[in-house]
Amino acid sequence: MPEGDSLRRAAARLDLALAGQRLTRADLRWPSVATVDLVGATVLGTEPYGKHLLTRFDDGRTLHTHLRMDGTWRVAETGTSRAAARAPDIRAVLGTPRWTAFGRLLGMVDVVPTTQEHTLIGHLGPDILGADVDVDELLRRWAAAGARPVAEVLLDQRVVAGLGTIYTAESLFADRIWPWTPADQVADPEHLLLVARTQMRRSVRGDVRPGKVHGRLRLPCARCATPIAVGTANEPPRERPIFYCPRCQPRP
Repeated sequence: MPEGDSLRRAAARLDLALAGQRLTRADLRWPSVATVDLVGATVLGTEPYGKHLLTRFDDGRTLHTHLRMDGTWRVAETGTSRAAARAPDIRAVLGTPRWTAFGRLLGMVDVVPTTQEHTLIGHLGPDILGADVDVDELLRRWAAAGARPVAEVLLDQRVVAGLGTIYTAESLFADRIWPWTPADQVADPEHLLLVARTQMRRSVRGDVRPGKVHGRLRLPCARCATPIAVGTANEPPRERPIFYCPRCQPRP
C-alpha cells in the first residue's frame, strides 16, 4: 500500500497540473458520486493527510481519494491518448485544457463539503509528515495503545497516520527494536517516530527509500550479514509482513 511519502508526491503532481485551474472535464466513476458534477470548479489544491488525498475546490467541495493497495494518480497532456482515460480501472478523471489527471484503481472516492472533511479523516492520528505534527498527541495515542506490539501500533492509522509496512520495518531496524516488543516497553517512542518521519521526508525530497530490511527476506543484513527474516503484524484479515534482522533486533 502506498505510504505517506508516496501520497505527498502524488499531491505535488496533482498541484502542478491542476492547482489554480478551472476544470473543463470531470468524470467520477464511483457509484456513490457518479452523478456529481465538478466541471467549472477551480482546483485550489490537493492536501495529503496520512494515506488520504483531499482535492479542494473553490465552490466549497472536496474530492477525497484513497489509493488503497494499488491506486495511483497520473497526469497526461490533454488531447493525448493517455489523457482519454478510457481504461476500465480508472475511477476518477479531472481535466483542464492543458492537463488531465486520472486516478487508477482508487480504493475510495468521496465528495463532501470542505467543512465536513473531518467526517472522513477525523478518526486518524496526527500525520507523521505534517508540517505542524502534534508530538504530544502522538505520544498520548501511543501511551493509550498499552502493550500492543510496537509494529502494530506504528501501522495503526488511529495512532499515527501515514506509516505502512515499509517505514514501520525500516524505522524499527534503525532503532534496533524487535517488531513485537510491547509498545509500552519501547524506551523512546518519540525518537522512533522521529526516525520514521526523517526517513519519509528524505523519500519525499528525493524518492529514495531506506531499503535496509523491507522486502529483503533471506538477504544479508547491511549491518551484520545475518539473513533478514519476516514476521506478521496484526490478525487476519489485516495481517501485514514485517521484515527485520534477528541479530540487530533481538527479542527482549
